[in-house]
Amino acid sequence: MSSIPEITILFQRFGLALVLGLIIGVERENEKSEAFAGIRTFPLISLMGCTCAMISQLFVSWVFVAAFLILAALVITAHILASPERGGITTEIAALLAFLFGGLVWWQMIPLAAALSFVTVLLLATKEPLEKISQKIGHQDIAAALQFGLITLIILPVLPDKTFGPLEVLNPHNIWLMVVLISGINFIGFILIKILGAKQGILLAGILGGIGSSTAVTLSFTAKSKKESTLAPLFALGTVIASAIMFIRVLSEAFTVNSSVGKILLIPISCAGISGLLCCALVWFLKLKHLERPSEKEDIKASNPFELWPAILFGLLFAIILFVSKGAQNLFGTAGIYLSSIITGLTDVDPITLSLSNLAGETITDTVAARGITLAALSNTFVKMLITFTGAPKLIKYSFPIFSVMIATGLVVCFVLI
Repeated sequence: MSSIPEITILFQRFGLALVLGLIIGVERENEKSEAFAGIRTFPLISLMGCTCAMISQLFVSWVFVAAFLILAALVITAHILASPERGGITTEIAALLAFLFGGLVWWQMIPLAAALSFVTVLLLATKEPLEKISQKIGHQDIAAALQFGLITLIILPVLPDKTFGPLEVLNPHNIWLMVVLISGINFIGFILIKILGAKQGILLAGILGGIGSSTAVTLSFTAKSKKESTLAPLFALGTVIASAIMFIRVLSEAFTVNSSVGKILLIPISCAGISGLLCCALVWFLKLKHLERPSEKEDIKASNPFELWPAILFGLLFAIILFVSKGAQNLFGTAGIYLSSIITGLTDVDPITLSLSNLAGETITDTVAARGITLAALSNTFVKMLITFTGAPKLIKYSFPIFSVMIATGLVVCFVLI
């Protein structure tokens, strides 16, 4: 039998259990018409969980489990006796969780208990937005996500977590992890588009589209600028904004895979992206603010990021670029890395970002990786600048100078200031 902790420790644990229960109770009080428990009941349940955990640890080991089963029986009874209009059992589940959170506090798993309490309150408070999202996501989207998740859960554990091949850089486990990472990042844009709607103003469409594919936004806005020449300046700003969002995406990918590369990359990538956004803001407020009207909406394509075949193709592309980057370094040294980054960046910046972040610290330095990623991002930006030359004259007039500033800023900061 364990000894009873000091009185200050007891007060700390029970006090925290009370606070966690109170947080959940406050949220449920707002739904009191639909809930059997509110601001008073939930703190009591958390305190009961903490008390039963203490008794189980100090005196009788089965008390916590028995108390949980009794509480579950009471909760189920309350749900059965409630009015039929109430429907779901969200509050009942939250009550059982509050009991468990109190137990976690006693067992000194305080960060876990606090985090789970926050997630619980977040899910309870976002009922309407989550329901709207579920209504906008079709059966095909759900099927694609389930298929991807199933394949990942089955394949990832059995993929060998070791490098092989002529240059010993291909790791099947890491390759599929990168696919999961990119799919997760794309999922953010997918959900935002589902929440806000596929039709948005030109500038917001640039932001949302940039999360998924800034090149696709550039192609779309360039084509539309020729049909609607009066809106060409706004299409120019939307294109630049999408490219700036691409820089943020690159930075998040690098930080996720290799924080050391991300820290070096932070300055050049941020400077390039922010310079573009500042130029857009300046042009908008000085010349273009009066052009956009609420009726002008643009379609944003939102494809499910968990579709299996595109994910497999990305994994293959990532593996190829990883192999090519290593081979270029062996043949041409650092210059080979930079050259492969520029060439790869002409089509897609994600694979080279992940490839160099993986190679950094092992076969290349963090600085070389960061510069290579910056070159890839600037190369991709250059391609989008060239694409705009096929659009309306006003599109070129407004986008070309801003793109030039972004590219010049990135190059100067990357190779001169770092």
